[in-house]
Amino acid sequence: MINSLFSSMIGIDYPIVQGGMAWIADSSLAAAVSNAGGLGTITGNAPLNWIRSEIRKAKKLTDKPFAVNIMLLSESAEEVAKMVCEEDVKVVTTGAGNPGKYIDMWKKHNVKVMPVVASVALAKRMERAGVDAVIAEGCESGGHVGELTTMSLVPQVVDAVNVPVIAAGGIGDGRGMAAAFMLGAQGIQMGTRFLVAKECTVHQNYKDKILKARDIDTQVTARTTGHPVRVIRNKLVRKFQLLEKNGADLEEYDKLGKGALCLAAREGDIDNGSVMAGQIAGLVCKEQSCCEIIEDTLKQAQHDVENIKNIFGGKLWGK
Repeated sequence: MINSLFSSMIGIDYPIVQGGMAWIADSSLAAAVSNAGGLGTITGNAPLNWIRSEIRKAKKLTDKPFAVNIMLLSESAEEVAKMVCEEDVKVVTTGAGNPGKYIDMWKKHNVKVMPVVASVALAKRMERAGVDAVIAEGCESGGHVGELTTMSLVPQVVDAVNVPVIAAGGIGDGRGMAAAFMLGAQGIQMGTRFLVAKECTVHQNYKDKILKARDIDTQVTARTTGHPVRVIRNKLVRKFQLLEKNGADLEEYDKLGKGALCLAAREGDIDNGSVMAGQIAGLVCKEQSCCEIIEDTLKQAQHDVENIKNIFGGKLWGK
């Protein structure tokens, strides 16, 4: 067990959170991560009955805590927010909005709340609203992104709030974990690395696209709409580029992107579908079980921390 305030608060062995990836993060992946000592996450950006079913499946697969991720821009966000209380979910992570209006309800049901934040201002606002931790996510991450990088965002958020900070974006191994702790984080969130987990049910074509990715293969689309998304380059990305070049309106972007993630993640069309992945994809080179991913990450992080100690003669700065 790692001595982390975040781990103790949630009741997990290791401060590693699996990202709540839409069309990807189901009970199979979440339960496997939780059983390996981390915090698994089920996507809440799906039909209500499906989410409820996946929560109940996860409870049969693990007796450890797991989270549900709620995309607050989703039309069903309010229904999902209520449903996690009905199903006694222990942790909720949120994205794309302010969960403030649900926090009192969640607190009454002993739900731990961890919103994703992309700025210091939002982190402070979330702390005032009563959240238990914040996930500071840099623009290196896959899917919807902000402007700041993880390296610049995390330490500023750490300095600004008193709740535990989870670092996310561009973290795919133990080196990233060690770096996150050096920046003051209490834990990390990984999405892209868990995409290629053996327990992840995403289409094999999607996994292969990640495994073959180079460091320069991701790109952010739709910046002009105010909802930028990081994906791996393909035919769909080139179509988005044409829309941007021609000054298309939001309706045209929505029409092109509708169903694109499902097309890639469930049907395996990695040419015309949206293959969301972080910049760390170029570092991900093999399929492993969730247990192996977490074990490798921890071993490498410990090794790197020991190296840092050796560099400074086993002493801290200025001591």
